[in-house]
Amino acid sequence: MELLNKRTLEENIFKILMMISISIVVGSLIIIVALVIINGGPALTLELLTQTSSGEFYLGAGGGGILNAILGSLLLALPATGLACIIGIAIALYLQKDFTHPWVAGFVRFSLDILWGIPSIIYGVFCFLIMIYLGMSASVLVGIIALTLLEIPIITRYMDESIKLVPIGLKEGAYSLGSTKFETAVKVVPRQALPGILAGILLGLGRGIGDAASILFTAGFTNRIPSSLFDSTAALPTMIFQLSTSSLPIVRQKASATALVLLLIVFTISILSRTLSKRYMKYVIK
Repeated sequence: MELLNKRTLEENIFKILMMISISIVVGSLIIIVALVIINGGPALTLELLTQTSSGEFYLGAGGGGILNAILGSLLLALPATGLACIIGIAIALYLQKDFTHPWVAGFVRFSLDILWGIPSIIYGVFCFLIMIYLGMSASVLVGIIALTLLEIPIITRYMDESIKLVPIGLKEGAYSLGSTKFETAVKVVPRQALPGILAGILLGLGRGIGDAASILFTAGFTNRIPSSLFDSTAALPTMIFQLSTSSLPIVRQKASATALVLLLIVFTISILSRTLSKRYMKYVIK
């Protein structure tokens, strides 16, 4: 009886701790979303979304908007995610035991975990130093490179863990039908691991589109929409930084509205990730 009461007490304690943890996570999300909506909602207008910014925009005296920052974020994050996806799938397939020795794969995975944990500003500083060495200026191209380096470990590790879950029997069945290791890795394995791969890609996209530190020195800042890869560009995170440092309440309100736009984009990416994962999960052989 005493042992039973002890186990019941431990179970109740852990239930309370789990409820507290869930309340902290959900409560933090609700508070953040509520504050952004309350502070930025009144400033979120059609003009803000469809016009580029100007000098008066940062002084609260004139019109303008954040269209240049929205397009800049897409021009930076989408190509970076595409490059990181190509590099990531190649690395993830190579890490499987059919192609490399386990200790080599372990070392690469350890390196990717370290790269994942490195603060994003380090990637920005690294690309900034390379940019200075080559005599280049801040541009869309350098920003894409910085975000690509940031996203590679995230996307690769998600792909790697998804591919490791592919049943060994599926691979052996492909081998028995005459498929080579390369054909199995390229045609069979990715389809089976598709839900996890898609989740990793969209997670990397969300990280890239919301990161400010890595593009602060590399992409620059401008009120214009870039016309080439060698032009500077604004992005939503850097726009938020520029507006939030103002002493004018109306300008800080625009910063909250910009944060709300970024939050909506990230939420959309998260919902899309879960929807696609569930949609393609039914084709996975368990």
